[in-house]
Amino acid sequence: MKKEIKLDQNGKRKFGMLDKVAYAAGDLGCNMSFGLKGTVQTFWLAYMMLETGLLSILLLLVQIWDAINDPIIGALIDADRRQYKMGKFKTYIFIGACGLIVGGAAVFLPFPNADTWVKAVLFIVGYVIWDAAYTMANVPYGSMLSLVTTDAGERAQLSTWRSIGSMVGNILPGILLPFIIWKKEFNADGTPMINPETNVQVQTLLGDRVFIAAFLMGIIGFAAFMFMIKKITIRVDENSVKTSEGGAKFNVIKAFVNFMKNRPAVGATLAAMGMFLGMNSATTASTIMFATYFGMAELSGVIQMVGFLPMFLFMPFIKKIVDKFGKKEASVAGTLVSLVGGLFMLIFPMIPNKGVSLIFFMIGLVIFGLGMGVYTCVSWAMMGDAIDYNEWKFGTREEGTVYSLHSFFRKLAQGIGPSVVLFVMGLLGYISDLGTGGQSAETAYNMCWLVAGLYLFSGICQFIGLAVIYNLDKKTLNTMNEELAARHAAEAPVAEEA
Repeated sequence: MKKEIKLDQNGKRKFGMLDKVAYAAGDLGCNMSFGLKGTVQTFWLAYMMLETGLLSILLLLVQIWDAINDPIIGALIDADRRQYKMGKFKTYIFIGACGLIVGGAAVFLPFPNADTWVKAVLFIVGYVIWDAAYTMANVPYGSMLSLVTTDAGERAQLSTWRSIGSMVGNILPGILLPFIIWKKEFNADGTPMINPETNVQVQTLLGDRVFIAAFLMGIIGFAAFMFMIKKITIRVDENSVKTSEGGAKFNVIKAFVNFMKNRPAVGATLAAMGMFLGMNSATTASTIMFATYFGMAELSGVIQMVGFLPMFLFMPFIKKIVDKFGKKEASVAGTLVSLVGGLFMLIFPMIPNKGVSLIFFMIGLVIFGLGMGVYTCVSWAMMGDAIDYNEWKFGTREEGTVYSLHSFFRKLAQGIGPSVVLFVMGLLGYISDLGTGGQSAETAYNMCWLVAGLYLFSGICQFIGLAVIYNLDKKTLNTMNEELAARHAAEAPVAEEA
């Protein structure tokens, strides 16, 4: 007997587990591509052997375009009033998902012997194609949270399940990929090839495998997006979203000014920027550190993922935590724990025994990840609240624009952070032409301090963004929701009596 589908008062399927799993699948699809971000720098540094300064400049250029591209697409989605069979948001996501299959592989075209200028062109063209497809899928996907449900608790659940999808989506590129793409080198007699400077076995990156893996991950991501598109339910009319008062012409400058006045959006964005400036920027430096200092690049992903596992502890209880303490309050407490983890990481470079040093690094990483647990679960719900705050204070929702401006600064951090780190790596002695197997002991040791400093910086930025700037505590959030509900009720048309 077919199970009866329960409908809400608007005739839509009631919010439930299917929505949460489907929304998680969407972020899995995003992260099948986004999870390769850290590999991009490593691929072009360790395999294509672009000089750190040049790669730093190229990465900064494409990421600035990446950041500019987001609000443009967000504005286009907001202004689009055409009727689509799948719905506006799902249609844009479908187009982006198709592009990611090709774009994800395009940025990893393996031509290490090409001239430097050819490599530079390949990098820029491949990245722009990849970025355009990713933005087309990711911007509407992020904005969908506010359209699936208007209930604050249900939004928090969607945010939590988005984090689950993100975690699962990061497992393949984060944990499995290093085992596939790194190769330990041996001498002709079968003995390990040892770098006399660092006394660790030489490892090289297999660029052809990176290209194939990126293509396959694009296909997996496409399947995840299709599942989400078919199973998730949009409960708010997409074309009823207002981008300006009284139907006035959309003004992106005004929207940007309002965004900067939106304290919750700015605070949540600074916290996210801190997270990416620290953790994403640390990815390349960490991989190089594991290859040159510890001699285990293939395990770098596994060990880094250890730092994310504590986040799963909060996922089953996140609704109860939010209901009791509030999103801001619980997240701020977590940032204090992350700061402790960042400070603890400063110890591991001072320990001469590499085995003990690695243990201290992992302990610091676990503490850091434990502190990030709550914020990671509710970060997207906090942005949903920030969108409501925009309507509460300025009378306009601007889902696509607020989210895309948030994404603008996130991606700016993702571009500036790794770009600066690559430049600093050059200052700390990393020489691209020598590969990972020819670096000096001093350079390998400097990578340890760089990684530790990046994680500590990440924790500081998150604390400032959430504790100092973000102003939607539990009491204020309840007041905002009550006033918005009253305003919507007053604006709703009154049905005529028969």
